[in-house]
This record gives sequence, C-alpha cells and structure tokens, in this order.
Amino acid sequence: MLPVVEPPLTSQLIRARFEALSARLRDAAAGGGQDPDRVRIVAVTKGFDLAVVMEARGAGVNRFGESRIQEALPKVAAAPGAEWHLIGRLQNNKVRPAVRAFAMIHSVDSLELLGRIDRIAVEERMAPDLCLQVNLAGEANKGGFDGRWFADQATRRGDLGEAITALRSSRVVGLMTIAPLGLAPGDSRAAFARLRGLRDELAATIGRALPELSMGMSADASEAVAEGATLVRIGTAIFGPRSV
Repeated sequence: MLPVVEPPLTSQLIRARFEALSARLRDAAAGGGQDPDRVRIVAVTKGFDLAVVMEARGAGVNRFGESRIQEALPKVAAAPGAEWHLIGRLQNNKVRPAVRAFAMIHSVDSLELLGRIDRIAVEERMAPDLCLQVNLAGEANKGGFDGRWFADQATRRGDLGEAITALRSSRVVGLMTIAPLGLAPGDSRAAFARLRGLRDELAATIGRALPELSMGMSADASEAVAEGATLVRIGTAIFGPRSV
C-alpha cells in the first residue's frame, strides 16, 4: 500500500477542515441534547511549526493548544492576539512562564500545583482560567487527579473544595480528562458522562458554576460534545498527522 501524501497546509485547507469539523461537532452536540453554541475548538499545534500557526491564523483560527512550554513560547510571542491554552502536563518549574503565556491551563493535576499556579498568578498580576484534570481510568502514563479520590471530594467539602475557594487570582472553571485510547464510542461517551457528573457534583458542593468541560480529541470529539464538552482539543483533524 502506498503511503498517504498529505497536501500542503494552506490557509484554505485549514479553513475547510475547521469548518467541516465545526459543523460535525455542532450536529453531534445537538444530537446529544447539548447547546452547540457552547462548543469551542482548541486547535492543537503541538508538533507543528510557526508557519502552520500563521496559516491557521490566516484561516481565522484564533484558539490554540500547546503541550510543551518551550515549544509554545515562540508561537505565543508570534501570535499575541490569539488565545493560548496549555493542554499538556505542567511541571512546577514551568509554572511562571505558563501563567504569563496561557489564558487557560487545562492540566492542573494536584492541589500543590493548583496552589503554586495561584501564588505565581498573584505575583504576575495574571488571572488564568484553570481546568482540573481527572484521570478517570487510573492510567499510570497519564496525569490527573485520581478518579476515586476526586469523586469523593466532589461530594463533600474537603481539601479540594477548600483549595478552589481559597484561590485569589486564578479561577477553576471546569474539569478536563483524556479518555483511554481504543475505547468503543459507547465507552468513550460513558467516560465523558462520568466527568460531566463529577463536574456537576463539585459545582453543587462548592456553590459556584464550573461551566467548562475540556474533553475529546480528534478520534472521540463527537462523543465528547454529545456529553457536554465545551472545549475539544483537536490537532490531527485540522492539521493532519504530526511529524514528531
């Protein structure tokens, strides 16, 4: 079998893919009884160079996701008017540049990290939005709060609720998860529904809205938005396969 040759990533191609994806996700959200207008795509440029970001900007894409701080910073500097989201694991020694660069951090996976982000946000006079990452399946190769611990904390006023309400400059706006690879569509939907349930329980416990659910990638975005995802992290469906 001959290898598939990817066409050049022009603004026109990116726009066509983005518009087709947006239409598909709106249909999936409506089919799941969700509000299509609440679905936003985070275009993941991890592994793509700055030229691709510029082509995407030319296509009208304005919301980008990156996983690695060092890779992201030149792109953020080159496209300061864009909305940048950190979707990868955040190390303690990279919190300050992350707070400076990203409007939202999706991958807060410990109370220690949550507190450190907020302390640095106060010092930097920044106000990042945060999502708490939950490792629903307990996968050792993924970050996130332990799912069982999080479920317990979501239903009572414990350490998690106290940490959220103590924040001074940053703000927890929702939850994030990564579904295990290879799940059947029905199993993916069940995982996403579980995160939505945890979000609703935590919001009730702390007495404040948590409007965001960051869940779903290229392979399972339709299932995610059908279960209420407001932010879907999409790379391949927009930009094609990564070279790294």
